[in-house]
Amino acid sequence: MRHYITILIIAALYGLSGCYDLDRAPFDQPSSSTFWKTEDQCKQGVMGIYASLKTTDLFGKMFMIDVNSDVASGYDQYEALQLGTCTPRTGFLNDKWQNGYNTIQRANLAIRNIATAEIDETVKKQLIGEAKFLRAVAYFHLLDYFGGLPLYNEDIDLEKDINNLMQPRSSVEDTRTFILKDLNDALQAGLPNAWPAANYGRVTKGAVHAMLGKVYLFNKEYKTAISSFEEVLKPDYGYSLHPDFAELFTPKGNGSSEMIFGIVNLGGTGQDYGMPLAFYAGSRATFGSCWNNTVPSTQLGDMYEYKDGKPFDWDELFPGFSTDLNVRERVLRVTVNDAGTAVLEIPAEAEKIKEMYAQRDPRFAATVIAPYSTYQGWVSNQTKLLTFYFAKKQDGGIAGLSEQNGFMRNNRGGWETYFWRKFVPVGNWDGAINSREHTPVNFPVIRLADVYLMLAEAYNEDGNQTKAVEYINKVRERAGIALINSGPAYLAANSKEEVFQRIFKERAVELANEGIRDSDLRRWKLSHTLLNKVDYGITGKQLFTRKFNSDRDYLWPIPADEIEKNPELKQNPGW
Repeated sequence: MRHYITILIIAALYGLSGCYDLDRAPFDQPSSSTFWKTEDQCKQGVMGIYASLKTTDLFGKMFMIDVNSDVASGYDQYEALQLGTCTPRTGFLNDKWQNGYNTIQRANLAIRNIATAEIDETVKKQLIGEAKFLRAVAYFHLLDYFGGLPLYNEDIDLEKDINNLMQPRSSVEDTRTFILKDLNDALQAGLPNAWPAANYGRVTKGAVHAMLGKVYLFNKEYKTAISSFEEVLKPDYGYSLHPDFAELFTPKGNGSSEMIFGIVNLGGTGQDYGMPLAFYAGSRATFGSCWNNTVPSTQLGDMYEYKDGKPFDWDELFPGFSTDLNVRERVLRVTVNDAGTAVLEIPAEAEKIKEMYAQRDPRFAATVIAPYSTYQGWVSNQTKLLTFYFAKKQDGGIAGLSEQNGFMRNNRGGWETYFWRKFVPVGNWDGAINSREHTPVNFPVIRLADVYLMLAEAYNEDGNQTKAVEYINKVRERAGIALINSGPAYLAANSKEEVFQRIFKERAVELANEGIRDSDLRRWKLSHTLLNKVDYGITGKQLFTRKFNSDRDYLWPIPADEIEKNPELKQNPGW
């Protein structure tokens, strides 16, 4: 618990709830003449870097970036990504940039001051290694969205040079070289394979290898990526897949050996310190009455195979489902009384649909709340079991339902979509959650299943399809679904393209709502082929039209505010 308390102390110390302009305003921190003197102060300073990762538009709402992909739809926050209406003045772009550089400058401050602190040399080395890892994470995150970046290291003395941060953008290659140097420095810093429980969440040697592998994979250096990822899998590091996929994204999954590096979140009375997972992914029936700004896409729902590995197809169950809205209406919509308080008629096909969902990949039910299923919500300050229906009145008009009457309700008027179950509280999680803005579930930046699938991708690109399938199957085996190449023709995958299609789908269903899919599609250069289309809800109603400009949208624009402050910054093409 001491680690968590330390984070809270440093959060208050640095004023993490406020915003400040790194390019112009004084850095809000204690003077180096009064801080960074003791080992405890140096540790607190590094904890402040960890704390900054959960700021809203760095990793705090990272899960919502999935709306810019094929696995989620959304509105409000990040809606401009889907609609192609971003401009260099879109607010979250500026926040992403500033939040990233806040973390980088905190890391620089720590590295600079810890280097001269009179503390134990072993501890000093480890703390600097942690700070360099966190700086690399922030730079890599910004590189993924913006491309080449202005590079600032610990040589910048923020107490003197805060008004002179006017570096031009470095190339993508030079930015990546900077990141790799930080990670390799962290690798030599004597970081442990695992920390004692009181320090759970701090950077380990295995986390550094995993991040190195990801950087190399994104740069298509497949052999080097394989070497880094294989290192992570050595028994010395102690990583293993959590036995229960659904539990991993609840408070019971905190501390899991699957988490290689993640963001520690807390909740409950007196220790609200988490991310707003419930707030934006939960429904009006979720603790705190939430907004479902992000929902699973219809495409994601259809990606989940049956347990035997057979692909799912609505038309096999109900001929004409994909082309005839009347078929969807017949099988998906219940009839309720005019007050919306009672169900009068449920389609005869409802039991067939429920059985179909029960036979699907178990990750579906752990990730998605589907029609005719139930959800244990929190309504009027108590647990309430709700059923998810699409409804009509007796006269055929669409009916609105309410959680007060035991039904789920979409906060986006007119939308008829799935809801997220992954990361969303059940009841009040036995008192673990006290605020919808502080969901007490650790959020993965890199977890073992992700490493298995990235390693599979690297092996596939390197021509070793057998090894690629081996690592995909590790993830499928935990999920409880038939293994690739284990029998029927629909399980076969032998060529490079066949194996890639497995990776493409497996990463979608395994990592949905973790904010990874947008990055995957962009690095595979598939966004423009998949995201220029109309998004539909399950009942066939149109939600919105997506737009993705292949000449522009693979990188976000450099925020206009930043270019105005620093004329040396050059804008990305097309913006």
